[in-house]
Formats: sequence, C-alpha cells, structure tokens
Amino acid sequence: MKMKFKNILLIGVASLALGACNDYLDVEAPSKYTVEFVYTQKSEVERALNGVYAQALVGDLYGNAYQKSFILNSDVDMAISSQSAHQHATYQRLDCDDEGGEILKFWTAAYRLIEYANIMVKSAEASPLYYTLDDEGNATTTPDPEMVQWVGEAKCLRAMAYHDLVVMFGDVPFSFEPTNDRGASVMLPVTDREEIQKALIADLQTAAVGMSSTASTTVERCSKEFAQALIARIALTAGGYSLRPNKENPRAYGSMQRPANYQEYYRIARDYSDSVITAATHSLRQPYQDVFVNECNYQVINNDDPIFEIPFAKNSTGNTGYAQGPTYSDYEGATVGVWGKCDGGTRLNAFYRFLFRNGDSRREFVNGLWYYSYYTNSEGNLADSVYIRNDYTVHNNKWSKLWTQPGAALGNTTTGSTGINYPYMRYADVLLMYAETANELNGGPTDKAIDCLMQVHNRAFLEGDSTFQGEATASKETFQKAVMDERKWEFAGENMRWRDLVRTNTYGQELVYSFLRYYSAGMQNVGSFTGYEDAINEHDGYTDGNGYIDNLPSRVYYHTYNIDEVNAYGMRMYRAQLYGYHVDDNGNVRQQYPNQSMQSLRIYNAYKPMSSPITSAITRGGFKAKSWLNADFYKWGNEANGQPVDQCKYSFYGYIRCDDGGNLWIIRDGALTQFAGLSSLNNLPPVRYILPYPGTVIQRSSGEYKNYYGY
Repeated sequence: MKMKFKNILLIGVASLALGACNDYLDVEAPSKYTVEFVYTQKSEVERALNGVYAQALVGDLYGNAYQKSFILNSDVDMAISSQSAHQHATYQRLDCDDEGGEILKFWTAAYRLIEYANIMVKSAEASPLYYTLDDEGNATTTPDPEMVQWVGEAKCLRAMAYHDLVVMFGDVPFSFEPTNDRGASVMLPVTDREEIQKALIADLQTAAVGMSSTASTTVERCSKEFAQALIARIALTAGGYSLRPNKENPRAYGSMQRPANYQEYYRIARDYSDSVITAATHSLRQPYQDVFVNECNYQVINNDDPIFEIPFAKNSTGNTGYAQGPTYSDYEGATVGVWGKCDGGTRLNAFYRFLFRNGDSRREFVNGLWYYSYYTNSEGNLADSVYIRNDYTVHNNKWSKLWTQPGAALGNTTTGSTGINYPYMRYADVLLMYAETANELNGGPTDKAIDCLMQVHNRAFLEGDSTFQGEATASKETFQKAVMDERKWEFAGENMRWRDLVRTNTYGQELVYSFLRYYSAGMQNVGSFTGYEDAINEHDGYTDGNGYIDNLPSRVYYHTYNIDEVNAYGMRMYRAQLYGYHVDDNGNVRQQYPNQSMQSLRIYNAYKPMSSPITSAITRGGFKAKSWLNADFYKWGNEANGQPVDQCKYSFYGYIRCDDGGNLWIIRDGALTQFAGLSSLNNLPPVRYILPYPGTVIQRSSGEYKNYYGY
C-alpha cells in the first residue's frame, strides 16, 4: 500500500495530445512542440500519453458525468423526478432528447479523448523510438518495451471511451485514424457496434501482450491485467443483448437482439478474465468497505481489488466523494468541519437495502440513511449535526469526502474536484465475468466458476452464508441468477446495474418491479393495497409470507449518542459506536463506519418491519427512552386524490408511469399503452436506454448521421 501522490492537472492540452500532471504528468506549455520533436524524445512521448489521460479526467466524461448523469434508474441506482412532462435532459428516467446538453458534452469529451489517443498511438508507433537500437545506434525489429507500454495505455483509454459510447449510443462514428490523417473535412461514417467491438478486442489483444503487469506498475495506469479485463468486458457486452434500431421506421424504439455467435464472445470474455485470475496479481483480501475508504484517503492499493482506478487529482479533477456519500451542508460557503460541502446527490433506490441477503455487510455500509448540516448551538455558534434521511432515495456511502481522515481533508470551503480515484475496473468484476461466462458455456457452473462467485460473496458475509452456495449451484439458471444478484449487491454506483440488465435483456422487467415498489408504497400510505405486493415479495426473495413491501416501517427510530444517557450495558455499545462501529438491531457490532470523528446514527427498524415494540429495543440497547428520536418513513401518498405523490409516479417516466386517474401506462414506441399487469412481463416493450446523437452533431453531419429509436 502507498499513498496516492500522482496528481493529474488539466493545464493546456494541445493537438499533439500533450497534457499535464503533477509529478509524473508535469509538462511545460505544449504550444512550442512539434510532432517530430515530441516523438523523437522519450520524455515528451510520455508527456503526450499523459495528455491522453488528462482527457479522461474531465467532468463531462469520467470526472462527473459517467458517475452521475448517465447512471440510469434501476432497482439499485436512482434519481427521483416529480416532473409530469417530457424533459430534454432526464436521462436517468429514460426520457430525454437530442437537445439535452449533457449528451453533447459527453459525446464531445469522449471523442476528444479518442482523438488524443489516435494521435498518440499512430505517432508513437511510427516513431524511431518505437524500436530498440543495436550497439551501432541502428533501429532493430524489437519493439522498445517502454514505448510498447505507453502505446498500450493509450489504446486502453481509447477502448474505454469507445466502449462506453457504444453502450450508451449504440452504433457510433468510429476510426483509429487521427483527424488530420483522414482529412479534417471527412465525416466519420457510423459503424455497426459489433464491428467496433471486434476492432477494440483485436486492438487490445495485440496491446496486452507487451504491457506491464500491475505487479510492477500502479493501478492508476493501464496495465496488462486491465487490458485483459477490458477485453472481457467488451466481449461480454458484445455477446449480450442490445437495442437495435428499426431503420425502416425511425419512430419505432427498435428491438433487443444479440449476435447469433454470442458464445464466441463469451469464450473471449471467459478466457481473458481467466488470464487475469491466473496472473494472481489481484485478490479480495481487503474488506469490501476498505476498498472505497482507502480511495477516499488517497491510498493506492496495487495488489488487491482495484485493477484500474481513474487517477484524479486533489483540488483539480474528479467529483468522486462529492457527488456520492452523505450530504454535508455549508453556511456562507464553508462547513463547520474540515471537509467542505458534499452534494450527496448520486443516490440509491429506497428499496435497494431490502434486496440484500441477511448478513451482507455491503448493505450496512453502502445504504446511507443520514446526512449532515449545521445549526446554531446554545452558545450561539455554528455546529454540525447528523440527521436521518427519510427521502425517496438513500445516500450511496461507498465514497465520501467525509471518509477522508481530518489531516488529509480538502478544507472547509471546498466542494468538488476531490481527487478521489474512481475504480473503473475491479477484480470482483473479473471474477464474476468468469463465473457468468463459464456457466453459460458449460451449461452449468464449473468448479472454478463457483469458486469465483464465492470469493466475491464470502468477502461480504463476515459470519458466513451457509445456504447460498447450495441454492446458487442447483442449475445453470440459479447460478446465473446468483451471479446477477451478486453484481447487484457489489457494484452500486459503479455504472453497472442498468448495463447488466440491458445485456441480459431483463431491464424492462426490473424497471416494472422498481416502479411498482414505489407505487405500492405510495398507495399503502393512502390506505390501499395494489395487489402487486405478493408478486413483489416473491420476486425479491421473500417467500416466508413476511415480505417487506406490505410491511414497510412507517416509523423509524434512531439514536444520536449522548454519553450521559447510557447505562452500564449501553456504555459498551456506546464506546463501540463512538469509535465508529456499526451496531445492528440485535446489539451486535458489525463493522466500522468510515468517519470516526463525526456522529453517526444507530437506526432501528430501517431494514425490516418492526418485530417488537421500541421499548424492547431500548431495553436491549441499554438506552433511556428519551434518547430515541423517530421519523416517519414512506409518507408518499397524496391524500387529496388517493394516489402516490408525483415522485413515485414519474421517476421511470420514459418506460412506465401512472397518471392522475390511477391508471398505469407502459411506453411502447412512444405511445402510452395500458399496463396489463405482471402477466405481461413476457411481452414487455424494449427499454429505450440508447441516447440520441446530439442535435448539434447531426446538423454538422449534413444529414450523414440520423437518430432512430423514436428520437
């Protein structure tokens, strides 16, 4: 383990793909350099590569948009909307158009990264430095290892950008040639996504051979293992379902299709994920929570779960830990504590915490039900305090500026640009990709596939989960479900869940259930059951007749710690919590909270229906009755019309919604059709997750580019 010290700075990046970084990315103003000079000086070639990295860090791409704007709504990640009409930029609820400004920004930033990488790759491979020299100074046919590594890194970054464009936009303009080489006036043709994926896989297969392992480099740079893992991710996506356009009818949303030869892509994904596993350079030794808390403390761990972390710079790039985590309000531009304002707007579905198995430590860590704000104390001074979050969503506590140790905090006037790394690729993903593809290709789980799944699962279950493996391995279908469930629990906030649902052609079904959870909770609040409750409970794994959706806790109790109110038994509990440990409803110490210098809440009755009176909990916890506060939860009904509030009705607006008359509608090719109930799950329309080409880009193409999917 070592402390992060490499700070990428965006300071003047010109067409030569020159960038700037503190320490290893520190360059002078690039305007004085020519291509001929840059690619005959090794130090300048490396600086050119750093310019490619710098393009990945901008807020319009991986610095913010990838982490926030374009994580679409699902049963895991969630952005609430109360808008009852179409909006230009409501991407998360699957309702937007080509005028959405964030789309153009993301598109432009991605292609800028690609252009810088194209220049870097082509120029470096043509450079005399690309080959080693003999004793007489003549170039040999043996590539120079350092140059090969640098070219490989640029190819990985290029493949990242193209892969995410394909997932989000479908068929897109594609070329490995720099703009000037193909003619600046030549408009790139739109290329079928499968051809792009094939080209990316082949390019990375070549690059990976000569790249350095993470055993000898940092996970803040692209490595052999990252190249191999990225091949697996691209291949798994290529072999899965995606929304294909109906070019005969551009107003139609299209249809979900997968390649006839999808198993060939699954073999590639299996083999390249296996290469990463066999290399044995990564593991899951760190506790789950520590992976992300270490990132928040600028610690770079090179031999554990992270395979490639996008390397942001403190006070310069990246909103990781500002967008996620608890909200922390400021007063006149400053917070009471040393961390600075936290937005906390990147949230999780309110029902996500009910979808975990009992004993899963990820549930307690990731689902954040509290936030911080200031108040005026009895002495007239500002102080901060912790409050319960009784909202339509919960905070994603994987990352937060507040998890940073006070001595390394950014300061009480800061906001974003946290410099906290974001894990674009983790070993847990590789293990689960192997498990999924091996199961599919074998017609059932292999021993190694089972081992890969259990490595991920066991890390999260501190006291074991005795029945999981038997249930998971009963058949090919149960194992596939177990892998998908594990991914659901593992990757909240990592822009994974909606993509997994797309490629497995289950997005529509999960959106229906996600909508019905909110709808049912709102209807119960006005005294009505919808009739969907039993089906929701069964879908979510509650088969004992004690499901959560029709037994939601309407009142949640919580305790802020006051040492004078704790008895002898409670003192043990209090000390555990004072030093940052979470204690569950039964009084068991489970795990450590990331920030041990700020208050957190002991929350009772938030994860399951209340099974005993609150007085029982007080006695068991050893706290006096006056110590317990309470808050009303799930007050989501509009008593005036007997319907759920708009947040429940319109947060999945582009796929399923409710009108003021209580009618449920699902959207098929842009038209409202009456929702036919859960019996219609086998005949759901496709989800229009594909984003439109930006209107500006279409205009500039002089008609060469055209939107389909009903845009």
